[in-house]
Amino acid sequence: MSPWIDLRSDTVTQPTSAMREAMARAEVGDDVYGEDPTVNRLEAEAARRMGKEAGLFCASGTMANLLGVLSQTQPGDELICEAEAHVYYYEVAGMSRIGGVIPRTLPGERGRLLPEQVERALRAPDIHFPPTRLLCLENTHNRGGGSTYGVEETERLARVAHDHGLKVHLDGARIFNAALARGVEAARLAAPADTVMFCLSKGLSAPVGSVLCGPEETIRRARKLRKLVGGGMRQAGVLAAAGLVALEQMVDRLAEDHARAWRLAQALAGTPGVELDPETVETNIVSFEVTCCPEKAFLAALRDEGVLAGSPGPGRVRMVLHRHIGDAELEAAVGAVRRVTARPGAA
Repeated sequence: MSPWIDLRSDTVTQPTSAMREAMARAEVGDDVYGEDPTVNRLEAEAARRMGKEAGLFCASGTMANLLGVLSQTQPGDELICEAEAHVYYYEVAGMSRIGGVIPRTLPGERGRLLPEQVERALRAPDIHFPPTRLLCLENTHNRGGGSTYGVEETERLARVAHDHGLKVHLDGARIFNAALARGVEAARLAAPADTVMFCLSKGLSAPVGSVLCGPEETIRRARKLRKLVGGGMRQAGVLAAAGLVALEQMVDRLAEDHARAWRLAQALAGTPGVELDPETVETNIVSFEVTCCPEKAFLAALRDEGVLAGSPGPGRVRMVLHRHIGDAELEAAVGAVRRVTARPGAA
């Protein structure tokens, strides 16, 4: 394991020993021909857990989001998303560069949109406007600090979209975290959306992969588009085997990450030089402002203490809890923050 206390993201998680064993003995075939039995099992299990007809194993969440968009739009279409949505902010403009789709962004509250916002953004058909085809939601919301939508909120947003002829794609990279926080099955959060993707390689600790789920016809189109963007991975069962272990063994333990995130937030909330409202911490992401020094200096000082963290923007720091952060690492991280903020000249 790394000598660092790495709080940059839950993407840094390493596969478990059970995953490595499953990968070593995975039954494989050519997935482009649909002949990899382990991939087929993963796709079926993912679809079942999301309450959808079919699933598609993808190399990454970015690929799965791209295929979710491309399979439900045409070049020249418009989609609506929150202004800091991952699909808009972090995915290299793939929807536009590859799909010819233009995003229309709406400002959210910690990443969350309201149905009336979406309703107001929808325009009557006009020769000047691109047709709006898709609403993209994100649960949990990365730049929103792990904020979540509940079932009823998602249903209201999807109803507005569907009433106006739009499809709904849900970026559920951390949907199991959202389900845990909301006390519901992930399938209930995904039910109002036409398509949903989730990541295996974040808190679930698989080394690679995400799954796009939705209606059989949509997934059939997405499968061909996956080939277009280079996602046909042949004997991918070696990777899918780890994903199956992730779904079988790693979902329930996310509760540990949430509990430690809450403890971290409580400990940092009273630290001079840190501004943090623990009530904003819903899942495994803790995001806060630093007033003791510029965030780059803060992060550099933390690194000197053996702690790695990230920054979503000026003056802000993000720490993400995952299975490699136990109680000892948590206490060490808190101590490091307090030492950094207490340094002469930090204030």
